[in-house]
Amino acid sequence: MLARLIPHPPNVTPIGAVALFGGATFADRRLALTLPLASLLISDLFLGFHILIPVVYGSFAVNVLLGRWLRSRRSIVNTGIATLAGSIQFFVVTNFACWVLWYPLTWEGLTTCYVAAIPFFQNTLWGDAVFVTVLFGGLALVEWRFPAARERPAFGPA
Repeated sequence: MLARLIPHPPNVTPIGAVALFGGATFADRRLALTLPLASLLISDLFLGFHILIPVVYGSFAVNVLLGRWLRSRRSIVNTGIATLAGSIQFFVVTNFACWVLWYPLTWEGLTTCYVAAIPFFQNTLWGDAVFVTVLFGGLALVEWRFPAARERPAFGPA
């Protein structure tokens, strides 16, 4: 949350990475979803709300689902795939909503909208890659140093 309140390049925040990490590491699905969405909500109390809030929050909820997919498949490659998929879906979903609201509903309007958003997409990719590396890399170091910290297999659905 604090990262959204301090000066930063547009779309370079840890929220996407936190959503992915929460989905991949928290057994409680509600907690995995609550952490990134509560961070967004609290920071939006200070930053202000806008018409795209439901789309943005929904897109970060998709990152939690990607994290759930990653949960039993965690590897460097799969984490990279999930990170890239999260960045791409955020770009596609949120900019589609921007097109519908603020651009002519034509192919030209759609193209103009997505082209204008490319710099933001680059920032999203960069930010997600850095924050995912910190979170998952930090977890890998903790699990390597303290093997007891690794999740034990659980019986039943998690």
